[in-house]
Amino acid sequence: MTATSHPARRTRTPMPRGIARSGPAILSYGFRPFFLLAPTFAILDMILWIGALSGQWTVGGTAGPIAWHAHEMLFGYGAAALCGFLLTAVPNWTGRLPVSGRPLLALVLVWLAGRAAMLFASSISDPLAAAVDALFPVALAAIVAREVIVGRNTQNLRVVGVVVLLAAANLTFHLSTLRGWDYSVVLRATVGVFALLMSLIGGRIIPSFTRNYLTRIGETRMPHPIDLFDRLSLAVVLLAAAAWAIAPSTAWTAGLAALAALSQAVRLARWRSLAALAEPLLAMLHIAFAFIPLGWLAVSATALGLLPEASAIHLLTVGGIGGMTMAVMARATRGHTGRPLDASPLTIAAFACLLLAALLRPAADLAPQGYHAILTMSAISWTAAFALFLAEHAPMLLGPSLGPKARTQR
Repeated sequence: MTATSHPARRTRTPMPRGIARSGPAILSYGFRPFFLLAPTFAILDMILWIGALSGQWTVGGTAGPIAWHAHEMLFGYGAAALCGFLLTAVPNWTGRLPVSGRPLLALVLVWLAGRAAMLFASSISDPLAAAVDALFPVALAAIVAREVIVGRNTQNLRVVGVVVLLAAANLTFHLSTLRGWDYSVVLRATVGVFALLMSLIGGRIIPSFTRNYLTRIGETRMPHPIDLFDRLSLAVVLLAAAAWAIAPSTAWTAGLAALAALSQAVRLARWRSLAALAEPLLAMLHIAFAFIPLGWLAVSATALGLLPEASAIHLLTVGGIGGMTMAVMARATRGHTGRPLDASPLTIAAFACLLLAALLRPAADLAPQGYHAILTMSAISWTAAFALFLAEHAPMLLGPSLGPKARTQR
């Protein structure tokens, strides 16, 4: 099974793997460089963030380290993981050749330029750093839109729309920090858009992978197919994200966020999650998705003044975005390099560390007396999670595929 499902509804030949055969393996497919860069940057960002908090160095230009950390986790780590997924999924959706070789290298360099510009913003000027960083999300949106439109894959225009929203959010974030406006509105909106994207993509791949697993073990009860309820639940998430961004402390926001939490929890329950827990690599996806309704429930509590906003943000980002991206990266890396789709003890340990980080970070806001100690433990858990992930998956991403015969279809 590939990194996605629901191919375009027209006859086509299977997608070839590794189009750029003359260069290094790392540039043969989009998931390889970006699934290597995303966890590497997740570690680097956390080290730089903790160092900035402790006064060891400064990052982020005039906007400050908090804005830098928030931006880079979303548009640095999050955008890289999303890019790796989309560059691998879109060819399967459209039947078109994947981005590889020199064009892929150019996209990698644009992402790296954005990270360097944001890190050294005080040295090169904030406007220049913003301009350089804005290039990558715009380029990604343009690539995905071109492939989906030229491939006449209209069912995935929703994905294009969400990627365009992320590119617009990045531009607005920079405009806010350059003008001295309150960037928290854009931050909440961006987290909401990412949560919408996780709900959209999760609703496609999780039931599909679960159905394959249940069929393989002889089960007859399958995940509920996508229907009107799923589409309406995504609309609720979009409304909740908009309300949270614009009016975070109102009863309307609390109600919409609670409704978003309920709708996503119902979706998860319809996907046979309990049965999927016996398959660790599949269970990771289900558990990570559970942080989406949990995060929206926290947003509802935040709107009513019952919980600090940082707790809701980190449940959605560390647990939802971090968990979903790690689970997808692990599965796609193994599947597309010809490995069996099994979670090793190292992969399970990496995911467990990430879950611990996701639960510890909001706990720090709820226990002021132990804030710094809990925050440190959360940062260590986050760093350990991606270090363990890289220890296992970096050799797969850098080396050649083992071939289709080595794969176990799940």
